[in-house]
Amino acid sequence: MTIERRCFLSSLSSEVRAFASAARAHRGVEHGLHWILALAFREDECRVRVGHGAENFAILRHVALTLLRQERTTHCGIKAIRLLCEWDESYLRKVLAD
Repeated sequence: MTIERRCFLSSLSSEVRAFASAARAHRGVEHGLHWILALAFREDECRVRVGHGAENFAILRHVALTLLRQERTTHCGIKAIRLLCEWDESYLRKVLAD
């Protein structure tokens, strides 16, 4: 694990705060997406390497994540919703239809 620290100096304090806030927000979104893909879909363990397979699987994972995030009737995490879809075919149809 590495820790990075960035310092910015400016006489425009409100603009600096806005810039820093935007930078942190972007990093949070990016980190959150990769964390969910790694945890719920075990993306880091995927060994598809031939041709366009890795890109195709990444697209499928993003589509699946979008569908799982749209599911609002079950109040649990993405990984749990994914497992529910694996266990219950009618629930899977519901997630795919919405």
